[in-house]
Amino acid sequence: MAKSSVDMEDIQTVDLMSELLRRMKCASKPDKRLVFIGPPGSGKGTQSPVIKDEFCLCHLSTGDMLRAAVAAKSPLGVKAKEAMDKGELVSDDLVVGIMDEAMNRPKCQKGFILDGFPRTVTQAEKLDEMLNRRGAQIDKVLNFAIDDSVLEERITGRWIHPSSGRSYHTKFAPPKVPGVDDMTGEPLIQRKDDNADVLRSRLDAFHKQTQPVIDYYAKKGNLVNIPAEKAPEEVTKVVKKVVST
Repeated sequence: MAKSSVDMEDIQTVDLMSELLRRMKCASKPDKRLVFIGPPGSGKGTQSPVIKDEFCLCHLSTGDMLRAAVAAKSPLGVKAKEAMDKGELVSDDLVVGIMDEAMNRPKCQKGFILDGFPRTVTQAEKLDEMLNRRGAQIDKVLNFAIDDSVLEERITGRWIHPSSGRSYHTKFAPPKVPGVDDMTGEPLIQRKDDNADVLRSRLDAFHKQTQPVIDYYAKKGNLVNIPAEKAPEEVTKVVKKVVST
Protein backbone atom coordinates (compact mmCIF):
# COMPACT_ATOMS: atom_id res chain seq x y z
CA MET A 1 0.00 0.00 0.00
CA ALA A 2 1.31 3.42 -0.93
CA LYS A 3 2.21 5.57 2.04
CA SER A 4 -0.10 8.53 2.53
CA SER A 5 1.46 11.92 1.85
CA VAL A 6 -0.10 13.09 5.14
CA ASP A 7 1.25 11.70 8.43
CA MET A 8 -1.83 11.17 10.60
CA GLU A 9 0.30 11.61 13.74
CA ASP A 10 0.94 15.22 12.74
CA ILE A 11 -2.76 16.10 12.53
CA GLN A 12 -4.32 17.80 15.54
CA THR A 13 -6.81 15.63 17.45
CA VAL A 14 -9.49 18.29 17.18
CA ASP A 15 -9.12 18.27 13.38
CA LEU A 16 -9.37 14.47 13.24
CA MET A 17 -12.46 14.49 15.44
CA SER A 18 -14.08 17.25 13.39
CA GLU A 19 -13.54 15.29 10.18
CA LEU A 20 -14.84 12.09 11.80
CA LEU A 21 -18.00 13.87 12.98
CA ARG A 22 -18.47 15.41 9.53
CA ARG A 23 -18.24 11.99 7.87
CA MET A 24 -20.67 10.48 10.36
CA LYS A 25 -23.15 13.27 9.64
CA CYS A 26 -22.66 12.88 5.90
CA ALA A 27 -23.19 9.11 5.96
CA SER A 28 -26.97 9.60 6.25
CA LYS A 29 -27.17 12.16 3.44
CA PRO A 30 -28.61 11.02 0.09
CA ASP A 31 -26.36 11.08 -2.97
CA LYS A 32 -26.82 14.17 -5.13
CA ARG A 33 -25.35 15.01 -8.52
CA LEU A 34 -26.09 18.59 -9.44
CA VAL A 35 -25.33 21.06 -12.22
CA PHE A 36 -25.53 24.81 -11.51
CA ILE A 37 -26.12 27.04 -14.54
CA GLY A 38 -26.33 30.82 -14.42
CA PRO A 39 -24.93 34.00 -15.94
CA PRO A 40 -22.28 36.13 -14.20
CA GLY A 41 -23.80 37.82 -11.17
CA SER A 42 -26.71 35.37 -10.86
CA GLY A 43 -25.57 34.23 -7.41
CA LYS A 44 -24.74 30.58 -8.12
CA GLY A 45 -21.25 31.18 -6.71
CA THR A 46 -22.86 32.33 -3.47
CA GLN A 47 -25.13 29.28 -3.24
CA SER A 48 -22.57 26.60 -4.19
CA PRO A 49 -20.63 26.53 -0.87
CA VAL A 50 -23.87 26.58 1.15
CA ILE A 51 -25.32 23.58 -0.68
CA LYS A 52 -21.96 21.83 -0.78
CA ASP A 53 -21.70 21.91 3.03
CA GLU A 54 -25.38 21.19 3.67
CA PHE A 55 -25.46 18.05 1.51
CA CYS A 56 -21.81 16.92 1.89
CA LEU A 57 -21.02 17.36 -1.80
CA CYS A 58 -17.83 18.33 -3.56
CA HIS A 59 -17.69 21.43 -5.75
CA LEU A 60 -16.20 20.64 -9.14
CA SER A 61 -15.01 23.59 -11.20
CA THR A 62 -13.40 22.73 -14.53
CA GLY A 63 -10.65 25.32 -14.04
CA ASP A 64 -9.74 24.01 -10.58
CA MET A 65 -9.82 20.38 -11.76
CA LEU A 66 -7.57 21.09 -14.74
CA ARG A 67 -5.06 22.94 -12.58
CA ALA A 68 -5.05 20.12 -10.00
CA ALA A 69 -4.59 17.43 -12.66
CA VAL A 70 -1.72 19.36 -14.27
CA ALA A 71 -0.06 19.90 -10.88
CA ALA A 72 -0.45 16.21 -9.99
CA LYS A 73 1.06 15.24 -13.38
CA SER A 74 -1.55 12.55 -13.88
CA PRO A 75 -1.63 11.03 -17.39
CA LEU A 76 -4.69 13.13 -18.27
CA GLY A 77 -3.12 16.18 -16.60
CA VAL A 78 0.00 15.80 -18.75
CA LYS A 79 -2.15 15.69 -21.91
CA ALA A 80 -4.10 18.73 -20.75
CA LYS A 81 -0.87 20.65 -20.12
CA GLU A 82 0.41 19.78 -23.59
CA ALA A 83 -2.75 21.26 -25.11
CA MET A 84 -2.62 24.39 -22.95
CA ASP A 85 1.09 24.94 -23.68
CA LYS A 86 0.23 24.94 -27.39
CA GLY A 87 -2.51 27.48 -26.79
CA GLU A 88 -5.17 24.91 -27.68
CA LEU A 89 -8.45 24.25 -25.92
CA VAL A 90 -8.49 21.13 -23.75
CA SER A 91 -10.74 18.60 -25.49
CA ASP A 92 -14.13 17.66 -24.06
CA ASP A 93 -12.97 14.04 -23.67
CA LEU A 94 -10.00 15.14 -21.57
CA VAL A 95 -12.12 17.41 -19.38
CA VAL A 96 -14.69 14.66 -18.78
CA GLY A 97 -11.87 12.19 -18.06
CA ILE A 98 -10.34 14.53 -15.47
CA MET A 99 -13.81 14.99 -13.99
CA ASP A 100 -14.21 11.21 -13.82
CA GLU A 101 -10.95 11.00 -11.85
CA ALA A 102 -12.03 13.80 -9.50
CA MET A 103 -15.22 11.95 -8.62
CA ASN A 104 -13.15 9.15 -7.07
CA ARG A 105 -12.04 11.42 -4.23
CA PRO A 106 -13.51 10.66 -0.78
CA LYS A 107 -14.99 14.16 -0.55
CA CYS A 108 -17.07 13.41 -3.67
CA GLN A 109 -18.52 10.19 -2.21
CA LYS A 110 -21.98 11.71 -1.67
CA GLY A 111 -22.03 13.54 -4.99
CA PHE A 112 -21.05 16.84 -6.53
CA ILE A 113 -21.99 20.29 -7.77
CA LEU A 114 -20.76 21.03 -11.29
CA ASP A 115 -20.16 24.71 -11.89
CA GLY A 116 -19.17 25.99 -15.33
CA PHE A 117 -19.69 22.63 -17.02
CA PRO A 118 -21.26 21.50 -19.29
CA ARG A 119 -21.20 24.57 -21.53
CA THR A 120 -22.31 22.81 -24.72
CA VAL A 121 -24.73 20.00 -25.59
CA THR A 122 -21.79 17.85 -26.70
CA GLN A 123 -20.23 18.26 -23.25
CA ALA A 124 -23.58 17.42 -21.62
CA GLU A 125 -23.84 14.24 -23.70
CA LYS A 126 -20.27 13.18 -22.86
CA LEU A 127 -20.94 13.85 -19.17
CA ASP A 128 -24.06 11.65 -19.33
CA GLU A 129 -22.07 8.87 -21.02
CA MET A 130 -19.39 9.00 -18.32
CA LEU A 131 -21.95 8.93 -15.51
CA ASN A 132 -23.84 6.07 -17.19
CA ARG A 133 -20.66 4.00 -17.07
CA ARG A 134 -20.68 4.63 -13.32
CA GLY A 135 -24.34 3.68 -13.06
CA ALA A 136 -25.21 7.26 -12.15
CA GLN A 137 -26.92 10.30 -13.64
CA ILE A 138 -27.43 14.03 -13.08
CA ASP A 139 -30.22 14.39 -10.52
CA LYS A 140 -31.03 18.10 -10.86
CA VAL A 141 -29.91 20.98 -13.05
CA LEU A 142 -30.49 24.31 -11.31
CA ASN A 143 -30.83 27.21 -13.73
CA PHE A 144 -30.31 30.50 -11.86
CA ALA A 145 -32.76 32.49 -13.95
CA ILE A 146 -32.58 36.26 -13.73
CA ASP A 147 -33.43 39.14 -16.05
CA ASP A 148 -30.46 40.81 -17.71
CA SER A 149 -31.61 44.23 -16.51
CA VAL A 150 -31.46 43.05 -12.89
CA LEU A 151 -27.95 41.69 -13.45
CA GLU A 152 -26.88 44.98 -15.00
CA GLU A 153 -28.09 46.86 -11.94
CA ARG A 154 -26.34 44.39 -9.63
CA ILE A 155 -23.01 44.38 -11.38
CA THR A 156 -22.60 47.93 -12.67
CA GLY A 157 -23.33 49.29 -9.19
CA ARG A 158 -20.38 47.44 -7.59
CA TRP A 159 -17.47 49.47 -6.23
CA ILE A 160 -14.31 48.09 -4.60
CA HIS A 161 -11.73 49.37 -2.13
CA PRO A 162 -8.57 48.00 -3.79
CA SER A 163 -6.25 47.50 -0.81
CA SER A 164 -8.78 45.82 1.52
CA GLY A 165 -11.15 44.19 -0.93
CA ARG A 166 -14.17 45.80 0.76
CA SER A 167 -17.06 45.99 -1.66
CA TYR A 168 -19.97 48.40 -1.91
CA HIS A 169 -23.00 48.84 -4.11
CA THR A 170 -24.52 52.16 -5.06
CA LYS A 171 -28.04 50.86 -4.37
CA PHE A 172 -27.80 47.83 -2.05
CA ALA A 173 -24.78 48.68 0.14
CA PRO A 174 -23.66 52.25 -0.54
CA PRO A 175 -20.65 53.86 1.17
CA LYS A 176 -21.36 56.70 3.59
CA VAL A 177 -19.77 59.11 1.11
CA PRO A 178 -20.18 58.26 -2.60
CA GLY A 179 -16.98 56.92 -4.14
CA VAL A 180 -15.10 56.78 -0.80
CA ASP A 181 -14.22 53.85 1.48
CA ASP A 182 -15.96 54.05 4.88
CA MET A 183 -12.90 52.93 6.86
CA THR A 184 -10.00 54.75 5.21
CA GLY A 185 -11.55 57.59 3.21
CA GLU A 186 -9.63 56.31 0.18
CA PRO A 187 -11.24 56.32 -3.27
CA LEU A 188 -13.22 53.33 -4.52
CA ILE A 189 -12.81 51.83 -7.98
CA GLN A 190 -14.89 49.77 -10.37
CA ARG A 191 -13.47 46.64 -11.98
CA LYS A 192 -13.01 46.92 -15.73
CA ASP A 193 -15.50 44.09 -16.28
CA ASP A 194 -18.15 45.78 -14.12
CA ASN A 195 -19.46 48.10 -16.82
CA ALA A 196 -22.61 47.82 -18.90
CA ASP A 197 -20.93 47.23 -22.29
CA VAL A 198 -18.69 44.40 -21.07
CA LEU A 199 -21.56 42.84 -19.14
CA ARG A 200 -23.92 42.89 -22.13
CA SER A 201 -21.25 41.23 -24.26
CA ARG A 202 -20.69 38.51 -21.62
CA LEU A 203 -24.44 37.95 -21.24
CA ASP A 204 -24.97 37.68 -25.01
CA ALA A 205 -22.21 35.06 -25.19
CA PHE A 206 -23.63 33.21 -22.18
CA HIS A 207 -27.16 33.03 -23.60
CA LYS A 208 -26.04 31.90 -27.07
CA GLN A 209 -23.80 29.18 -25.65
CA THR A 210 -25.90 28.00 -22.73
CA GLN A 211 -29.52 28.08 -23.96
CA PRO A 212 -29.08 24.80 -25.93
CA VAL A 213 -27.75 23.17 -22.73
CA ILE A 214 -30.75 24.45 -20.76
CA ASP A 215 -33.05 23.07 -23.49
CA TYR A 216 -31.20 19.72 -23.40
CA TYR A 217 -31.81 19.24 -19.68
CA ALA A 218 -35.38 20.58 -19.92
CA LYS A 219 -36.17 17.78 -22.39
CA LYS A 220 -34.68 15.25 -19.97
CA GLY A 221 -36.99 16.57 -17.24
CA ASN A 222 -34.37 17.39 -14.60
CA LEU A 223 -34.13 21.19 -15.08
CA VAL A 224 -35.40 23.48 -12.32
CA ASN A 225 -35.52 27.26 -12.75
CA ILE A 226 -34.39 29.14 -9.63
CA PRO A 227 -35.73 32.72 -9.16
CA ALA A 228 -32.27 34.22 -8.75
CA GLU A 229 -33.48 37.82 -8.54
CA LYS A 230 -34.57 37.20 -4.93
CA ALA A 231 -32.39 38.06 -1.91
CA PRO A 232 -29.57 35.50 -1.33
CA GLU A 233 -31.17 34.02 1.81
CA GLU A 234 -34.46 33.54 -0.06
CA VAL A 235 -32.66 31.88 -2.96
CA THR A 236 -30.92 29.56 -0.48
CA LYS A 237 -34.29 28.41 0.87
CA VAL A 238 -35.54 27.65 -2.65
CA VAL A 239 -32.34 25.82 -3.62
CA LYS A 240 -32.32 23.69 -0.45
CA LYS A 241 -35.95 22.71 -1.06
CA VAL A 242 -35.25 21.80 -4.69
CA VAL A 243 -32.16 19.75 -3.85
CA SER A 244 -33.94 17.98 -0.97
CA THR A 245 -36.75 16.66 -3.16
